Amino acid sequence: MKSRKIVITGGPSTGKSTVIKELKNRQFACFDEVSREIIKKAQQEGIEQLFLADPLLFSRKLIEGRLKQYYEADQTDQPLVFFDRGIPDVNAYLRYIKQPVPDKFEKITREHPYDRLVFIMPPWEEIYTNDAERYESFNQAQLIHNKLVNYYKELGYFLIFVPFGTVEKRVDYILDSIRKYS
Repeated sequence: MKSRKIVITGGPSTGKSTVIKELKNRQFACFDEVSREIIKKAQQEGIEQLFLADPLLFSRKLIEGRLKQYYEADQTDQPLVFFDRGIPDVNAYLRYIKQPVPDKFEKITREHPYDRLVFIMPPWEEIYTNDAERYESFNQAQLIHNKLVNYYKELGYFLIFVPFGTVEKRVDYILDSIRKYS
C-alpha cells in the first residue's frame, strides 16, 4: 500500500510543528521540519542565518532533507503520512527573496508530488514568535505565506486553509477534511 503524503505548510510560526506533534500523539506517521537542524548546524559552524548567507546552499540542503523524508515515507505501512513543509516550500522561499529557482529544483519538485490536498496554516499574529532559527517579522511571514499559496496553486494542489483554534480543533479539521475530500 502506498501512503498518502500530506503536506502541512504555511509561513513561519503558524502552528505547523504543534499540529505535527499532535498528529504524532494520535499515532500518525509524521516528518518534522528539517530546516531547524540545518540552521542549528550552520550556527554551530559560525553562520548565523545560512538562508540569508547562502540561500542556494541552504535550499539544496533542505531539498536533500525533504527528499530523504519523501523516500522514507514510502517505507511506512501507514495510510497517511504528514510532512511539516514539503519540497515546494524551498522554491517558494527562493521566490520570496527574489532568487532565481534553479531548473534542477523545479524538476525535483515536479517529480516528487505529494497528495493533492495541501493544508495551509495561515499567519496568526497572536501565536507569532521569533527565536534563534526564526528571524522573520510577522509582515515577512505574511509575504512568505502568499508565496507558498501561489506556488502550491501553480503546481495544481488543492489548498485547504486550516482555521485558527486549539491544536486539537486544527488537527480534527485536517482529519475531517481528508475524509471529506477523499
